[in-house]
Amino acid sequence: MKKGIIIFFTVLGVFLHAQNIKTKRGIINLDGIPVAKLSNKSSEYTFMDLKETPLYTIKFIDKSIVDSVRDSYISVNRVYNRDKTIEIDYSSPSAFSGEEKSAVFTSVKDLKIIDNKGINVKNLDELFSNVPKRKLDTKTKDAYAIRKKIDKMNIEVNKVGEILSNGVPVGYFTNLPVSFGSEDTIMDKTPLDIEIYDAKSKLIGRYITTTKQLKTAGGKSFTIYKEMSGRASILKFPTYKALAERMAIMDPNFIKIQEKVSVGTVSKETPN
Repeated sequence: MKKGIIIFFTVLGVFLHAQNIKTKRGIINLDGIPVAKLSNKSSEYTFMDLKETPLYTIKFIDKSIVDSVRDSYISVNRVYNRDKTIEIDYSSPSAFSGEEKSAVFTSVKDLKIIDNKGINVKNLDELFSNVPKRKLDTKTKDAYAIRKKIDKMNIEVNKVGEILSNGVPVGYFTNLPVSFGSEDTIMDKTPLDIEIYDAKSKLIGRYITTTKQLKTAGGKSFTIYKEMSGRASILKFPTYKALAERMAIMDPNFIKIQEKVSVGTVSKETPN
């Protein structure tokens, strides 16, 4: 009985001391008291003191890492010292909160930048001195590792379907649809699979346009661009570059990471 009473009053105490955060007409209120002002342009929010002096900005980033994996975070920048921008996680009061509520909630609850006295510049500077590490799940970490490998390959597909890595030809596409060359994305459903060969004309794999599946010659398969919903929705049709990149990950022997080598003009000197 005593234990139950203790728990009840503990929960009640937390409830009574919970801050009531509201933003109306650009004014941030904590428990009904104005503490800061807010303005926004697109997905970037500028936080000001009550005298409308800008102190820091929060910008929402939502980007595709690779295939259907996306990453969402915020970029924080001090207005009075723009030498450093930090990227950190943010939180929301509910699953249906928009960017404005999330920016204010994160500032008050997570970062402790805004309190009942206004914008705490000391805590803002401390945030930049000790930047919190982002909490990435395994799927997102793996996607960044893949992205890093892909970026080093620097893959491009030219107008005749040739695949290049750092400017060096490493393979090519065959059975290209009629739309190739006019559109980056593969939208046509073709009766023949689009095939990928390496520079020595060895079959590496194929893309089945009807199922959006990429298959290696060794039997691995991957569904390109699975359709997602909400904020993380992405294009359902892949680019030829995306196919080449994913195939390079599925078959490590297809493209070896190499640095681009630039050779200047060779001139032969004539002896006097």
